[in-house]
Amino acid sequence: MKINRQQFLEQGFLILRNVIPPGMLENLRTSYEILVERQKAVWARERQPGDPPGGVWETAPQPRLRLHDTPELIDGKTASVIDFWLHENTHGVSSRLLNMPETAHSEMFLLCSPVRDHGPAKWHRDIHPIDTAPLEGYVKDLQENGPRHLQWNIALYDDDVLWVIPGSHHRMNTEEEDRLMLANPRAPLPGGVAAELKAGDGVVYVSPGILHWGSNYSSKLRRTIHGTYAIFTCYQDLSYTRHLSGAAQATFERWVDRSQSMQNLTESALRAAMRKDAAAYQENLKKLQPGIGENGQLLLTIFLSKAAHLINILKCADFGAGSSDRRLEDVPPGLRPWLTRAHPNSLNWGPQFAERFSQEESQVLWERFETLDARLQADEEKFAPGLLSEPMRYHFNELPADLDMESFFAGWGS
Repeated sequence: MKINRQQFLEQGFLILRNVIPPGMLENLRTSYEILVERQKAVWARERQPGDPPGGVWETAPQPRLRLHDTPELIDGKTASVIDFWLHENTHGVSSRLLNMPETAHSEMFLLCSPVRDHGPAKWHRDIHPIDTAPLEGYVKDLQENGPRHLQWNIALYDDDVLWVIPGSHHRMNTEEEDRLMLANPRAPLPGGVAAELKAGDGVVYVSPGILHWGSNYSSKLRRTIHGTYAIFTCYQDLSYTRHLSGAAQATFERWVDRSQSMQNLTESALRAAMRKDAAAYQENLKKLQPGIGENGQLLLTIFLSKAAHLINILKCADFGAGSSDRRLEDVPPGLRPWLTRAHPNSLNWGPQFAERFSQEESQVLWERFETLDARLQADEEKFAPGLLSEPMRYHFNELPADLDMESFFAGWGS
């Protein structure tokens, strides 16, 4: 498949035709519909008091299957949905766009139409500063090092729900965009472009920085494959791979080995920080992402400050009932979801990774990053439209003035 990588870098997205080869379309439709019916049964069983009989299927504005979290849904009849993520039109194209010999697949969803009209969603970028970084950090890193993560929407039926703002991944919001989103975040924005997909077409876009919009969650039939490829990936349960070919299983084994290597390098970087060894710290960042520049190192360092915070919370807090120590309600709400699962794109490898550190080590680790964390916060709560967060003290857009690697190391003290 021909692609224009330069256009992708400049505009932040590409619309590609026949990503699903015509001969594969009906098989994928059938496989995904089997998975939908299986998931609907799960949602019906898990419905909460007061929910309708179908649970999430009947209440969500965009019901989505999280296949990477529900491997039990996949069997020999539906394994083609996994094989498709290994196809040249998806895996091969993604590797070329990320400029990697072989990128790794990270997440796989299916986006579905709701049972009733819900209208438009909010314009947003997939950034939440409490556990990632201010938008400026992403912009500077992207301009210096290129993308490290991308997302796909691939239509099983005609789909024009997704809109994007071309080039928005290279900049902050304009004053006009902020004004309009504050007035109504669910209305069209100037310069927005609809990703008009015919069945089998796909749109691939830079994530998490591009400004995008779910324009209308209507009851019109929608079955759109959604998934990601990334430099940093983590796999919790790959039991579904037993239904794949030997070659496909070998691919996932390579990805798991790479993930383990990335986790080991992350640990080495954190332990270098604990020793106040700046040279070893930077060496490990450069191994995590070869060729990375100063802006990229700073972004990874902000990610690691969040990881250090979560490790410290997990090691020093007791969330048991009646505990006299810190309880879950003491943890900022925005951080709670990341205590139970990995977020590898920001080098948070999850609770299991935290077990590599003792309670005493986690306290030393947090001391190395606490000054940086304080610099990333304002004295009072702030808010910026277009990012996935409620008001909070963490900076949404701008990095602190004069924040660089040298000032980070200076924060360690002598």
